[in-house]
Amino acid sequence: MNIVLFGPPGAGKGTQADILKRDLGLAHLSTGDMLRAAVAAETELGLQAKAIMEEGKLVPDEVITGVVADRIDAPDCANGFILDGFPRTLPQAEALDTMLAEKGKRLHAVVEVRVPDEVLISRIEKRAAETGGERADDNAETLKRRLAVYHEQTAPVLPYYESRGVLHVIDGDRPVEEVTAAIKAALR
Repeated sequence: MNIVLFGPPGAGKGTQADILKRDLGLAHLSTGDMLRAAVAAETELGLQAKAIMEEGKLVPDEVITGVVADRIDAPDCANGFILDGFPRTLPQAEALDTMLAEKGKRLHAVVEVRVPDEVLISRIEKRAAETGGERADDNAETLKRRLAVYHEQTAPVLPYYESRGVLHVIDGDRPVEEVTAAIKAALR
C-alpha cells in the first residue's frame, strides 16, 4: 500500500506515519527528515536546502522529486510506503504520479490530517519548548510563513487527489489514538 499523508506543519503527520509504519509494515518517507539529514551531513543538497527551510520556503521540485524517486527504489519500500511532506504542489503531484506509473506503482490513498491553524501554532510552540528549539523551523514566525505556503501552494493539491477518488479527510484535532483509528478505517 502506498500512501501520502497531507496536512499543515504540526498536524501530526510524522506521529501518524510512525504508527502506520509500525502497524502496517510500510516505509516512512519523510522529505523533511531526508532534508534535515542532508543538512546535518552538510551535503551540497543539505547546504542548499538549509537556507530555504529556515525561511519556511519549499525546496525546488526537481530536487525533492529526485530524492523521492531514489528512495522509493530502496528495499524497505517493497511492501509500500508512506510519503510525508511530498507532494506539496500540483506539479509535484503530477510528477509523483508519472514517476510511480513508470515504476509500475500507484498511490492507494491520500490522507489529509486537518487541524485549525490556531491549534497548530500552539502545538509548534509546545514542541519547541519541549525540544529546546532543536528544529530551526519550530518557532511561531516560521510556522506562520509555512502555514501561508501550505494554504497557498499545498492545499490546492487536494482537489487533484479528490478527483481521483483517493482522498480521505481526517479530523486531526483530537487525541493521537483517535486520529490513528480514523486513518486506519479510511484505509480499509
